[in-house]
Formats: sequence, C-alpha cells, structure tokens
Amino acid sequence: MKGLSYRSFIKVGFTLGIAASLILTGCSHNNNNEAASAERKASAIQLNYWTPFSGGDNLFMTEMVDEFNQEHEDIQVVQMNSRLDDYYSRLRTAILSGNAPDVAIIHASSLPQFVQNGYIEDLSRPAQEIGLDWNVYNKAIMKAALFQDKPYAVPLDTHVLVMYYNKTFLEQAGVLDAAGKPVISKGEAGFTKFLQTIKQAVPSDVAPLAQPSTRIDSVWLWWSLYNQIQGGGQFYNQKGSQAVFNNPAALKALRYVDGLYKSKLIPPNIPDAFKLFNEGKAAVLITGVWATGALEKNDQLNFGVVPLPTIYDKPAAWADSHTLAIPTQHEMSAEKREAAMVFMKWLAEHGAKWAEAGHVPSESAILDTEAFKALNYRSDYAAAANAVALWPKNTKQHSFIEDIIKQFERMNYGQESPEQALQKAQNQINLELSK
Repeated sequence: MKGLSYRSFIKVGFTLGIAASLILTGCSHNNNNEAASAERKASAIQLNYWTPFSGGDNLFMTEMVDEFNQEHEDIQVVQMNSRLDDYYSRLRTAILSGNAPDVAIIHASSLPQFVQNGYIEDLSRPAQEIGLDWNVYNKAIMKAALFQDKPYAVPLDTHVLVMYYNKTFLEQAGVLDAAGKPVISKGEAGFTKFLQTIKQAVPSDVAPLAQPSTRIDSVWLWWSLYNQIQGGGQFYNQKGSQAVFNNPAALKALRYVDGLYKSKLIPPNIPDAFKLFNEGKAAVLITGVWATGALEKNDQLNFGVVPLPTIYDKPAAWADSHTLAIPTQHEMSAEKREAAMVFMKWLAEHGAKWAEAGHVPSESAILDTEAFKALNYRSDYAAAANAVALWPKNTKQHSFIEDIIKQFERMNYGQESPEQALQKAQNQINLELSK
C-alpha cells in the first residue's frame, strides 16, 4: 500500500476487523431476530377466515389481513375467498361436516338462518372476555347483528343504496348547485322533474337514470321508497306468520318506480347499469356504496355521490351489512376463540381502511377520524347509515326476495301491473310461510 505506513496499516486493519466483526454480529443478530420471529409465527394461533368478496373488496380485505398478521405474531390469519354465488352453500356444508372456518363473513340478511340452525356462536361472553364494547357501533347497524337481544356477529360495515351522479351532465341540465350537489325539489314530482330536465339537456344516448330491468335493483329502490313513507316498511304481520306488504303505501312506492321505467327516464333493457354510468352514458345511478372504490379509479369520470333522495316523508334506503361471525365447531379452544374475537374487533376498529372500498364503517367514531375524512366521497353519504332499511329477520328472507324479483321483472317488462306484481309476490310468500 503505497504511501501508507506500517503503523497506519495496522490501525486500518484493526478498524476494518472491528467493522467486519460488527457487521457479522449485526447479521447474526438480525438472523436471530428473524429466526425468533419465524418461530413465534410458527407457534402462533392460526385462524382460517372465509370471505365472499370480489374486486376491490377482496383487495382491501387482503391488505387488512396482511396488516393484522404483521402486528400480531401470536395470531396468524389465513384468508380464503370464494365467489358469492356458492359461498353460503359451501359455508353451511363446512359447518355441518365439522370443517368450519374460525371466522366467516356473513351478510346481516343471512344471519337469521345461521342463528336458527345453530350454525354460529353467541358472542356475548367471548366479547366480555376481550373487553369488546357493543356501544361503539352504529345503532342501526348493530341492530342487524342482534337476535333476541343477543349479539351473534361483530358488524363490520353497512353498504347502503346511494345516488351517484355525473357532474358534467347535471351542470349541463342546470340541476347542480354551487357546491356541486344535485338540486332536487321535494316529492315524486320533484324527482321526476329533476330527471326530465336532465333528459332534455343530455345527448339522446345518455340514460337520465340507469337501473337494470332484471335482478334486484328495482326491488331495492322500491323497498327504500316504501320505508320512506310514514307508516310504511312492513313486510310481515306482528307474528311473522304472513306477508303484508301488499298495501297502499307499498303500492304507492311501486307505482312510482314503475312510472320511471314506463316513462323511459330509466331506459329499457339496461344489462349493466354500473358499466353504463362508468362509461359516461348515464347521468344518475342508484346503487350501493360498493361502487365508489371502482368509480374513483376512472379519471375521465367527473362524478359525485349523495344519500338516496328523500322522495316521501323521511330518509330511508335499503342496506345490508357485512358482519363477522364464529361458525359453530365441534371443538374450538378458548385460546382460538379469544384470538378470533381479537381479529374481528381489530377489523372493525380499522374501518377507515375498509371504507376505501366504499363501505360505511360500523364504528361511529371512525367517521370523525382524519383517515376517514381524508377519503373523497365517503363523508358525502356516511349519514345514510343512520336511516337504513334492512330486510326483516326471517330465515327464508332470501328466497322470499327472489319471489319478489320475479314479479318485479315482469312488471319492468310491461307484463304485469304494480298491483299484480305485489299481489302475486305476497301470495307466493304466504304460500311458502304456510308450509
């Protein structure tokens, strides 16, 4: 080493030796930490978690599970996602065969059947043991998880019907205020005039209101408007033995929905209303909040969203809720049950992340956090969670809704009147209730 004295060379060598030793020690320390971490994770309680999510919902939930696993080395969650089409049949089969997951997503509308059949656990005591306070959840959302005043699930969110609108089209029609919100007068006449004004101002190939003629969308809209009418919203009699929705208030709401189709303010034969709106071919779209996360990815779409307009006496909109339940198992240790409760509580507490998918978090306090307020659109419709119109708690409710869908589809295609649709749907449901 030219220019370097022997003593300097020894000093440099000594220094490099110490540095190498420190590096090796650091590597060894890191390896030991990683090994210890891996060992702790290997010995952690493993939870199998089943979900029916798709698209953005699945992506955001996967991110949440990964975050939980990073924070909790003593609990590791393995998520298994299935298509909603066969999710519940698979879940029931798994429970009956003794192969149930440790935690499962169950829609609030499906909980009655799972409770009555003994498929999910009463969470009263497990919640007490980990200090879960049921009062932190929105009262309207929490009601869906209660049966005979007992909690059977931890509510994660509510997904409620809202109104999306294309700001460009509404501005052209002169029905957008300075704050970028729709200007809609009260009552049936007010909402009809709002859509008619849009229709006259936009190109002929743009739908004033996008709603499919098939599927459940018209049923959601009818149920929302029926619940907006003072004294409306009854599905069954007090004993739950008969359907009673064929009544003047329900007929008033359905006649209005039918009128929107007949006047072509809702154009006929729309196969995919979301796609139509997303492509800029619809001025207004009424659907669930789950559309928010997908729509905001479209940089070409200038849209807004508000709660479903109150056309009648009071705010109300169809809604359902994703809840977290513990399926009944032949053997489940106290430690695993506690771990499951910790995981479910954590997911609800991190509702601001879940809100990125569009849903309204179940914990009321989350709505006031900076993380939630920083999200566009969500605060515009969060208040809708206070006026949700949930389906009644009946074990056969899903099949009954299918009966209503069949009749409403016939009405939408002009094959039945609103009077006939309601009467036939009620008759079919009462026939099934009598069996």
